[in-house]
Amino acid sequence: MLVVVAFVVALLIKSFLLQAFYIPSASMEPTLVEGDRVLVEKLSYRVGAPGRGDVVVFEKNLVMPATAPEDDSIWDGISESIRGLFGFPTGTEQDFIKRVMAVGGDTIEGRDGRVFVNDQVVEEPYLTEDQQTSAFGPTEVPAGKIFVMGDNRNNSDDSRNFGPIDAAKVVGHAFLLIWPPEDFGTL
Repeated sequence: MLVVVAFVVALLIKSFLLQAFYIPSASMEPTLVEGDRVLVEKLSYRVGAPGRGDVVVFEKNLVMPATAPEDDSIWDGISESIRGLFGFPTGTEQDFIKRVMAVGGDTIEGRDGRVFVNDQVVEEPYLTEDQQTSAFGPTEVPAGKIFVMGDNRNNSDDSRNFGPIDAAKVVGHAFLLIWPPEDFGTL
């Protein structure tokens, strides 16, 4: 019985407060590397909106070929819940982690190897010194949307490819690197 209660409490915490996420790619290097795990808090964006510079996790639909629906067993559901509890991908949506570069009403552009928001250069101390941003835009971000980019500009599928995302798709704010232990710290 205690195990069931602990599992229910863990699911409630994951659903409404905190969740661990696994970093599956190099798109956020050097800030986050493949295999890192971060904690994401889910409360702040329920009462506010993501801001420029925030590292956020958001859901993006996967493009899947049409197949006949499968009847999932209760064990499949439990397996998906456990995978989600530990930050592994589940279902037809994938979690992405990127940095918010612009918010609704902003105009963002890449030029001269830099990012400009509202025609002002964005200072990016989290990038490596040799990192250059390729030209893109200008793009006006609609209200209720955010423009996200990976810190590894040459190896990131982000808003430069799929456009601004709906701010309602943001799961939460990544604030703490928890794995590996030697890299533990705030983002």
